[in-house]
Amino acid sequence: MKKKRPSLQDVADKVGVTKMTVSRFLRNPEQVSEVLRGKIAQAVDELGYIPNKAPDLLSNATSHAIGVLLPSLTNQVFAEVIRGIEAVTDRHGYQTMLAHYGYLPEKEEERLTFLLSYNIDGVILAERTHTERTLRMLKTAGIPVVEIMDSVSPCLDVAVGIDNFEASRQMTAAMLTRGCQHVVYLGARHDERTVIRLQGYEQAMRDAGLEPRNVMTQVSSSYSLGAKLLHDCIQKYPETDGLFCTNDDLAIGAIFECQRLGIKVPNDLAISGFHGHDVGQVMTPKLASILTPRDSIGRKAAEVLLARINGKKLPQTLFDVGFELLPGESI
Repeated sequence: MKKKRPSLQDVADKVGVTKMTVSRFLRNPEQVSEVLRGKIAQAVDELGYIPNKAPDLLSNATSHAIGVLLPSLTNQVFAEVIRGIEAVTDRHGYQTMLAHYGYLPEKEEERLTFLLSYNIDGVILAERTHTERTLRMLKTAGIPVVEIMDSVSPCLDVAVGIDNFEASRQMTAAMLTRGCQHVVYLGARHDERTVIRLQGYEQAMRDAGLEPRNVMTQVSSSYSLGAKLLHDCIQKYPETDGLFCTNDDLAIGAIFECQRLGIKVPNDLAISGFHGHDVGQVMTPKLASILTPRDSIGRKAAEVLLARINGKKLPQTLFDVGFELLPGESI
């Protein structure tokens, strides 16, 4: 049963004004005085008030809809996660409401406000880092929350994913076993999984008594970025003999640039990626990568969320779907 959410009247009572005044503020803050604006905004924030786009009668009923908040809708990783989620929700008669936020916590907060206004029964999130208001809204809504893509980091409710740290540690160790001595980590966007993978890489390097090195950027991943980071790495660390990339996009871009420059992969430079996308498995050389079961993550996340919505007790809060090392031909 969903928790009773703070109402328009609750906000009005806290400020000492009428519901109409609060409603005017929510439609257009300029319609109320500057003093009241600040008081109402503070009350809305403190109460975790969520606007209600569904009829009041339905505000505590089930909507048979779940929200899915993803950092990107163009990223192939999340496209496959969505496919897995909808394979389960469609079968159980649930609608999926999708929103993306471009890896920006403030945008996630804005999108979550919109989804919650339709009284969704549960929500799937793709990150662990949220704004304070996002956390308050989720607590106020009182609905099940499943966070995906990582199975280790502390979660709000339930998590489904893989051990990004261990996957990265194992791939780096495999590169070292094959003879690399100067492996550099290439990362983009600085999102939390990129950082966790960096930590796994660093652990493997330190375990081998080697110095961890990285080339990082806040720019979003792309094949062309992989090519650029290859040049940055060669300039910064000319002795580099291996690249462990935070995803396949960077790795594939780096390999194509190596081919253009006459650098032989893996003889001159070993390169590995992360996710095991199909394109990397049909190119020459076949890309070494970590196969992440995105479809399985989506399916498991949806199954766990629907179980929680239906009041079922779960045996655990962290669900690890595992990963597979693909040695390929590039290391």
